[in-house]
Amino acid sequence: MSWGGPGFVIAIVAISTFGWLASTWIRARHGYPVENEWSGMSAKGDPAADRRIELLTGENERLTGQIGRLEERIAVLERIATDPATRTARDIDALR
Repeated sequence: MSWGGPGFVIAIVAISTFGWLASTWIRARHGYPVENEWSGMSAKGDPAADRRIELLTGENERLTGQIGRLEERIAVLERIATDPATRTARDIDALR
């Protein structure tokens, strides 16, 4: 086989193609992002991770609302604690 012949060029192309296929297969198997046709990256989708993100987002919204309500209650308690005694008794009775 001569170095300048068509066999050598075909061998180089075949080795390069095999290396690219092996690299892509290993990346896909282990969950790494894989190059797509337009030089971008396409990641392996994980439905379980998407579901966890949805659940955590919902829980985050619920806890944010709960913190807001607790801050309002603390503000009322602070107001009651700093007001004069006559208004405080009236406010406590109104809260019951």
